[in-house]
Amino acid sequence: MLRTQVISLDRLRRALAQALPGMTAQQHMSPPYRSGIVPREIVNPNFGGVLILLYPHHGGLHFVLIRRSDHPADRHKGQISLPGGRHEDSDADYRATALREAREELGIALVDYELLGSLSTLYIPPSNFYIYPAVAYTPARPDFVPDPAEVAELIEVPLSTLLDPGTRIVEEWMMPQYNNTRVMMPHYHIAGHKVWGATAMVLAEFAALANAEL
Repeated sequence: MLRTQVISLDRLRRALAQALPGMTAQQHMSPPYRSGIVPREIVNPNFGGVLILLYPHHGGLHFVLIRRSDHPADRHKGQISLPGGRHEDSDADYRATALREAREELGIALVDYELLGSLSTLYIPPSNFYIYPAVAYTPARPDFVPDPAEVAELIEVPLSTLLDPGTRIVEEWMMPQYNNTRVMMPHYHIAGHKVWGATAMVLAEFAALANAEL
């Protein structure tokens, strides 16, 4: 039996109580040009929270991704991401930001939940954002009613899919935003979508924790 098929909630609780692997794990899915576009001095950054929301479904743990809408003001329009968004002054902390944004984007109540922990902060150069990832569990699959202004598609992902080594793909991409530079881009192939960039880096740290020897 594959180890990825037996990841339990208790195992994740223990993993998230350990020291975080941070950039060591994030770099496993980092775009190869990233080091060249992260400024040494970051000026007036934005701050936000994102959420890995775990829940039972079809006999195993799942989490949810979204395909962002094509709103012209969204620097990451059309990309696959975790639910989340900008920190507001009314939020108690960045984990509260992640939970609030998940409620708003996914159209869920998210009243009965367990906050399992946090992952390492990550800077996103194109939008000048620091994101603070949180991990939570809810004991029943939420009744998703995504906000169409922000979410073009809801993607429910078995945790076993993320932890399957075959989900990670590396292929040559042309990057129009970087003068059509060709790079070997690591990404996760999930439900017909390519999950890359900051979202993939966050998921890489979560996967490293889930697979860690405890």
